[in-house]
Amino acid sequence: MTMRLHPATLLASLFLFAATGAPCASAAELSIPPLAYHQRTLSNGLQVLSVEDHASPNVAVQMWYHVGSRDDPHGRSGFAHLFEHLMFKSTRHMHAEQMDRLTEDVGGANNASTGDDVTNYFEIVPSNHLRTLLWAEAERLSNLNVDEENFKSERAVVEEEYRQSVLANPYGKLFNAIDPHSYTVHPYQRPTIGSIADLEAASLQNVIDFHNTFYRPDNATLIVAGDFDPKQLDAWVDQYFGRIPKPATPIPQVTAKEPARKKNRRFTVTSETAPLPAVAMTWLIPPASDRADRIPLQVAAALLSQGDSSRLHQSLVYRHQVAREIGADADARVGPGLFTVYAILASGHPPAVAEKLLNEEIIWLATQPISAAELDKVKTLLLTSALKQRQTAQGIAFALGEASLIDGNVEDVNDDLTALQKVSAQDVHRVLQKYVTGAKKVTIDYLPQAKAAPAAAKGAAK
Repeated sequence: MTMRLHPATLLASLFLFAATGAPCASAAELSIPPLAYHQRTLSNGLQVLSVEDHASPNVAVQMWYHVGSRDDPHGRSGFAHLFEHLMFKSTRHMHAEQMDRLTEDVGGANNASTGDDVTNYFEIVPSNHLRTLLWAEAERLSNLNVDEENFKSERAVVEEEYRQSVLANPYGKLFNAIDPHSYTVHPYQRPTIGSIADLEAASLQNVIDFHNTFYRPDNATLIVAGDFDPKQLDAWVDQYFGRIPKPATPIPQVTAKEPARKKNRRFTVTSETAPLPAVAMTWLIPPASDRADRIPLQVAAALLSQGDSSRLHQSLVYRHQVAREIGADADARVGPGLFTVYAILASGHPPAVAEKLLNEEIIWLATQPISAAELDKVKTLLLTSALKQRQTAQGIAFALGEASLIDGNVEDVNDDLTALQKVSAQDVHRVLQKYVTGAKKVTIDYLPQAKAAPAAAKGAAK
């Protein structure tokens, strides 16, 4: 029998089960009200997605551009990320950083992020400021000032981000090394944050060319969620975005095909700042559009690493005490993704010990029975996270963007939650055996770099 619950009641019930294990409706029995989204495309190619929701007097505005680090020019890694920063500088009719004034000064917020496949810009404001935000997003799409001063100042900011997140972070070099070592052909091998050498090699003309190539209405998706009038929204979108011309030149597409791995590979990365060693392993998985395999792989990753009761935490951190941190992730992308597991070792343990235990737990999960209670708990945690995200206008907009631009089908925003509840133990076994235990892996040993012994003090006693 299917139960239909109000979203707030459903979420409260799921929180209770996830936190305490107390009985509640099984995740497989819940019928979730779908997001009622509206979709249209302007004559210039701009895709518009919207969800009307009057739960609070706020509205989220997001611009998703179909460009990410995979589109960085050759020898210019980090370029998409650099351009994300430039989008906050001045335009023909806006001062630099004016987006902060249009959002923060009215009680809202704004930010942006760059990924492998997309770059998104997002704001949340009181709903009576919607028109201003639509104008501002159209303005920086069509009238951005790309000049030498803005370019050099933001390049310096991005380089400092690299120093902080990669060089200063004891395990930054480990996570930054995963993509370069996991892909051999696909441009996913370029880390999103790039490198200082590539950023320094970039020129102003590179930036101008990048903007002209990828920042165009037919390569963008506008998402609006929250408290608005649909007819008024359409009128404002037509007014501010409809006038932006569609370029005649085609949009470059990534055509590289990552070949199947024919053998296991191993790499060693050293760190001057890491106090303890670590190990990471990756396997290739299909694109996010393959929902039949994507969702069971996400469930598998959660079974391995979600919470203190997860299999990797119980084995490596609790029972064997060989690691102080573990993780697993099914990173689905527009192109081939990665299934990754890692462990940061406890003092006195080499990477090989953790690697052996990681492999054992993965094989056990792929081949041995999974209890209904364990599977239900993990699916409930994932479902709770998705429903919690959708309690805000910003979260609803993100869910729409991920479904449309990463998964490749906006209807996945609703269908994924149904598919998640139907994942069985057999599904988990199938995808792990196909993509992980039955495939070749890349292993990265992350080792603290030995420090040179200090020279003996002159005249020291022997």
